[in-house]
Amino acid sequence: MTEAAEARRAAGRNGPDGHGGQGYVTLQDVARDAEVSLATASRVLNGTAQVRADLRERVLAAAARLSYAPNAHAQALASSSSKTVGVICHDVSDPYFAAVARGVMATAAEHGMLVTLASTFRDPAREIEYVAMLRSQRARAVLLIGTGFEDRDWERSMAAELDPYQRTGGRVAVLSRHRSLRVDAVLPQNREGAAALARALLALGHRRFAVLTGPRRLTTVSDRLAGFTEALAEAGMPLDPADVIEGAFTRDGGYAAAAELVHRDARRPDCVFAVTDVMAIGALAAFRDHGLSVPGDIALAGFDDIPIIRDLTPPLTTVALPLEEMGQRVMSLALREPAGRRSRIERIAGEVVLRKSTAR
Repeated sequence: MTEAAEARRAAGRNGPDGHGGQGYVTLQDVARDAEVSLATASRVLNGTAQVRADLRERVLAAAARLSYAPNAHAQALASSSSKTVGVICHDVSDPYFAAVARGVMATAAEHGMLVTLASTFRDPAREIEYVAMLRSQRARAVLLIGTGFEDRDWERSMAAELDPYQRTGGRVAVLSRHRSLRVDAVLPQNREGAAALARALLALGHRRFAVLTGPRRLTTVSDRLAGFTEALAEAGMPLDPADVIEGAFTRDGGYAAAAELVHRDARRPDCVFAVTDVMAIGALAAFRDHGLSVPGDIALAGFDDIPIIRDLTPPLTTVALPLEEMGQRVMSLALREPAGRRSRIERIAGEVVLRKSTAR
């Protein structure tokens, strides 16, 4: 048994309810203790698919050792779902997610639904764990409003949670690309928007570019980077891979990536594309701290059009997405009757908005 699992089991025996509740041992603890994937543990304990006999025995033994059990209140609700919608995002403090969540909540309120909001901080295992928790609570719907992961293990584990949930009447909808998940989706046109931005910046006369990205295992990052670099290549100006700098998908990540760019010996680019506005805000601060003016010394563009960027000095060029509307639409998808085996896809185009941060 892992130390973390032992600690959680102890916490469950002496939980805050004073009755030795078992709510602190999670499905992830069982999987770790049994030394199997989260998907395998889920299949065994939910009885959703055939699992090899030796793996099944390991999972059941681990569950017994840890005193793991589904939430008792959820079992009492097994014949009907609640009025709760679970919304799982990467970081609710990010203005992108805050704007989307506002749209989700407005639509949910119109239908008398209560929204439960959780942040994963881009931890794939935590995202799967939260879905398992919402399943146990019989949530009416689950919304994933963060980017997907370029990760086959994550996809299999997530599908192992979502497929049986949907078969028993749960609704699922996602925002952004989640590759192989068979669910309804609202898809921002990240690749196309980034390509349009590259062409607009070229039209302004910019010729040497750098890109600040988040982790490339995130589908939003990979799509935006691909669209931008492909458009430059089509114009006969391929981007040097050395001019793509990866950082955390946050304001501080943008600051660190921009600072790295400034300290390089290579010739400085005349225009920088940060794949999200939040990273661009960090980059703007880094350029100023290093004595560079925007756009005088270096131009800067982002993506999303979160509200704050219009009030920056200078205002930020970006690809605008209707963030609140996207939240409304993903919530509306989850409330509709299922469309059989076919997933419904709603595509959202971005619009290039040129502001002073890229002026020539």
